[in-house]
Amino acid sequence: MSLEFVNRDAELNELQAAAARGGLLVIYGRRRVGKTRLLVEWLRRANGWYSQAIEGPVDMQVQQTFQDLRERLETSLVPKSWGELFELLRLQKRPWVLCIDEFPYLVTTDRTLPSQLQKWLDHSLPAGCTLILSGSSSRMMNSLFLHRAAPLYGRARKLIPVQPMNYAAFCQACGLKRGEMDSFLKFSLVGGIPKYWEFVEPRATPVELAEALYFDFAPYMEQEPQRLLRDEGVSGLNALAVLEAIGRGAERTSEIASRLGTAQTGLSRLFQQLLDAAVLARELPFGESLRSTKRILYRIQDPALRFWFRVYSPHQSRWRTYSAAQKHKFIHDHAASVFEDFCRQRHPDARRYWEGDVELDLVAPVPGASRGVLVAEIKWRRLSSSERANVLRQLQGRWSRCQLAKQFSSVRFDVMDAGVLEEEKP
Repeated sequence: MSLEFVNRDAELNELQAAAARGGLLVIYGRRRVGKTRLLVEWLRRANGWYSQAIEGPVDMQVQQTFQDLRERLETSLVPKSWGELFELLRLQKRPWVLCIDEFPYLVTTDRTLPSQLQKWLDHSLPAGCTLILSGSSSRMMNSLFLHRAAPLYGRARKLIPVQPMNYAAFCQACGLKRGEMDSFLKFSLVGGIPKYWEFVEPRATPVELAEALYFDFAPYMEQEPQRLLRDEGVSGLNALAVLEAIGRGAERTSEIASRLGTAQTGLSRLFQQLLDAAVLARELPFGESLRSTKRILYRIQDPALRFWFRVYSPHQSRWRTYSAAQKHKFIHDHAASVFEDFCRQRHPDARRYWEGDVELDLVAPVPGASRGVLVAEIKWRRLSSSERANVLRQLQGRWSRCQLAKQFSSVRFDVMDAGVLEEEKP
């Protein structure tokens, strides 16, 4: 399905404001999150130039970039190196806006490019001109522009992350009703990644969408984890094995290491790589920090990848033997975890909390109240008034038994069910 360009107003405004001053802008975000669509849309409005880097030898990459720009460059010369191409840009008579997409491809081939670019930015970038560098590898973009020892550290006027889009944007783009649970079931299969939304047919059921994306012959998502890990430079079977273990229920480091038959210490570097790549998220109980607790849980951050490792991978061989009701239950149970994330994201700094036999789905500070918190139970269904009252009583009882209750003098309790979907704004 062809989708309209929607809900990137904040990013467009950031680009416009930063480009008005010229200099270097950096755009980053995971593959298929919509960076290229955003940049092409903005460049069209700004009459800017665009080139997408290729993987190959340096001379081929230079020539590809030059060919992309040739019609708009005022020159008859053909550059043979990055230095010569930068000089041609310096000699242009009019201010320009240029985006080089997938910049990490160029750096992987030529490790001296950041240093060459640093020198050119410091001494030769014409006033009023804007260079935009974009990349899909979060780890590499961070190392190029945020690491203090990197040549390009501190050179960017603005670093703009492109995040996955939200549920309301998904419904708007795909023509779905926000308040319907089936709409959220579909969202749980594709998450906030616009590329995946192209497979969403408004009249299709969640099961039909799951089968089109994951279970049909040669489905689009079949090799998606491997592609994402390759893009991020996280290689080896251990990365996939860690994600398989988490998808099948292992959340603690000790559990993951046990399933892989390895020592916990041997996984620390790999965990950090997956965190840096935004593939994994680390959870700590509300009120705790990495210094104060060892109660750390890991989960797969992206809903689509979570479904891949939680449902697709364990059940791909037997999927065709399941009834429609069984398939729907797998999707429903997966969506419950995505719905919990959705509810917590609506409250700044919200987290889960757990200790002993007590678990709380959501604890969040109340703005303006130093010792006040919101404590909520999340249910992935629609509750009746009597069910809501019963859940609320149970929640209050659990709160009274936990240590956290002694730290806060003001508590507001809430029960969040599927009705909150209707409250979501575009």
